[in-house]
This record gives sequence, structure tokens and C-alpha cells, in this order.
Amino acid sequence: MLLDAKRSHLLVVDLQERLMPAIHDGESVVRNTKILLAAAARLDIPVTVTEQYPKGLGHTVQPVREALPPEAVTLAKTTFSSARDAGIAERAATLRGAGLDQLVVCGTEAHICVLQSAIEFKRMGFDVFVVADAVSSRSPHSVDAACARLLHAGCHWVTTEMVAFEWLGEAATEDFRALAPLFK
Repeated sequence: MLLDAKRSHLLVVDLQERLMPAIHDGESVVRNTKILLAAAARLDIPVTVTEQYPKGLGHTVQPVREALPPEAVTLAKTTFSSARDAGIAERAATLRGAGLDQLVVCGTEAHICVLQSAIEFKRMGFDVFVVADAVSSRSPHSVDAACARLLHAGCHWVTTEMVAFEWLGEAATEDFRALAPLFK
């Protein structure tokens, strides 16, 4: 199954100020998340950003905040799974009701909040695509374990370029020309 921009919703999980310095390869996660956000903005794909207990972990890191489309919605949570937070689950259900049944997930930590969110949204009927080069944890071993478990649960393990190029669908468009420089 390929991603379709008209059916997609991007979920950015917990890329927060006090957490990111401890994340393995965190700079790559931020860079790839910014590419996903640019593609989402260009293609009118809704974006939801979660912040795990922002009072303790801070808000979304500045480079990601600056890349957010104006329509992006940021929601605080204390549950590890975004699907267990009433506000986030309600937003996802509303978007799904509008035909956006493909959920693209990036963020941290791969083995905790990303994994729990992805598995529960999958159980709720979403086709879930976890972006391998835009998720991480404090330890690479935790990412490996998350990958195995997510695949076993029926989630798709994709890359930033896979997502963007599937959303684009073809090269002979203004959207492709606008986003192509991000991949050089």
C-alpha cells in the first residue's frame, strides 16, 4: 500500500527541548521531521504535534516549531500513547472521519510514545506508517526493538523520502519542483 496525500495525517510525537539532547541521532530526526513538515505544508496534509508533559520536558524544539504549518495543532499529553489522550484521539477520529485514514508518525521515543501511539492507532483502524529516519530513542537498541514490534503489529516502516515521494506521486508538478531541493 502506498501513501496518498489526500488520505494522510502527520503525527509528530514529543520532539521536546529537554528530551532531544539525549536522543540518539536527534539532529537527523529533527532534520527529517522538518522535511516531512515542509511536504505536509505544501500538500495541505494536516499536522498534529504532541508534547509529553511540557511542564517537565519543555515544548517542541525550536527548529520544528518554526517549520510547523500555520494550521498545525499542538496538544499536550501525559499518556504515553497519543491515542489514549482524549483530545488527540478526538482530533485523529475527526480527521479519519474526513477520509484521512493514513497516519504518518515521527518523533520520540521510538520504543515508548511512538510505539504505543502507532499500535493503538492501528488498532483503531488507521493504516500507520512510522518514519524510520525521523524516529529515535536514547538507545539505538530501543529503536531496533520498536521496529520489530511495530512491523509485527502491522505498521509500515518507511523513510522520509518514501513518504514525500509517495505523497507527491509524480515529478512533473509544481509541488515536486518546490520540494525537490529538500532531497539534495
